[in-house]
Amino acid sequence: MSKTPQTREQRSELEKAMDIIIDVFHQYSRREGNRDTLTKKELKLLIEQQLVNYLKLVKDRATIDEIMKDLDINKDAQISFSEVMLLITRVTIAAHEYLHHIEDQQQQQQQQQHLKHQH
Repeated sequence: MSKTPQTREQRSELEKAMDIIIDVFHQYSRREGNRDTLTKKELKLLIEQQLVNYLKLVKDRATIDEIMKDLDINKDAQISFSEVMLLITRVTIAAHEYLHHIEDQQQQQQQQQHLKHQH
């Protein structure tokens, strides 16, 4: 995929976001071993540095081990791009649901305040 500035400008917001996901994956996958997969160490770094706000609780080694085991579908001790996408998809869905939850709470608070002012 050619990444000239001109073609980047013509991409949609979603396509730009997809490019960023690919670029970030490669920033970590190319550190050691196979350049197209993540080792457990690379996965841990990616989670700690790139998902810090969404996965604050995933810092301890046991949890990283569980994530690695869960994502490593073919059990080769390497996480492929498609396997990382499972994590990104799950986190994105959770973030989407969380945002709706916050939005619902805010609406409820506004309705309660509105009712208080009416009485």
